[in-house]
Amino acid sequence: MTAKLPAPVVLENDVVRLEPLTMGHIPDLFAAGGGDDDVWRWLPIDTPRSEEELGKAALGLIEDDRHVPLAVVRKGDGRAVGWTTYGDVPGFDASVEIGWTWYGREVWRTAVNTSCKLLLIDHAFTLGHNRVLLKTDHLNLRSQEAIRRIGGVHEGTLRRHRKRPDGTWRDTVCFGILEEEWPQHRDRLRARLHLS
Repeated sequence: MTAKLPAPVVLENDVVRLEPLTMGHIPDLFAAGGGDDDVWRWLPIDTPRSEEELGKAALGLIEDDRHVPLAVVRKGDGRAVGWTTYGDVPGFDASVEIGWTWYGREVWRTAVNTSCKLLLIDHAFTLGHNRVLLKTDHLNLRSQEAIRRIGGVHEGTLRRHRKRPDGTWRDTVCFGILEEEWPQHRDRLRARLHLS
């Protein structure tokens, strides 16, 4: 049986609220990471230099039926500090991808990413998905380490998988988390963040 992409949904814990991405999030999102080359370095678009450019990228995801984009809203101040998506994984039964994720620099090395992944992965398995896929550029060592920390198992590298915005080829490192592997990682991560 093939599980479908999750419907747009609101997910939250003590740290973040994930809610369907809208154009209303763009001012906060641009303030969080617009124009910051380090934030956008590993994503498949050029760094947005204006709210209009960021809005175009967001609209592309919102209108793409292969993605379910969610704004990452920090609970402490109610500001959107990034976005993430569920994505379709053609050819893999009951799998879903979490990707197209970015966060503003001010929330790097905080509880935001781990909190988001707890919500997203839990929700995917609750809906009947068997496997969660996470991918990143082979040069993005920070992202690879973050994926390993949440329990991602390296499954392989797709060589010359896609072109980066600058025209160079990207090798894509693929990680997976299976449904039966997740409970031990979930409990460990919740304990670390002191979440119930």
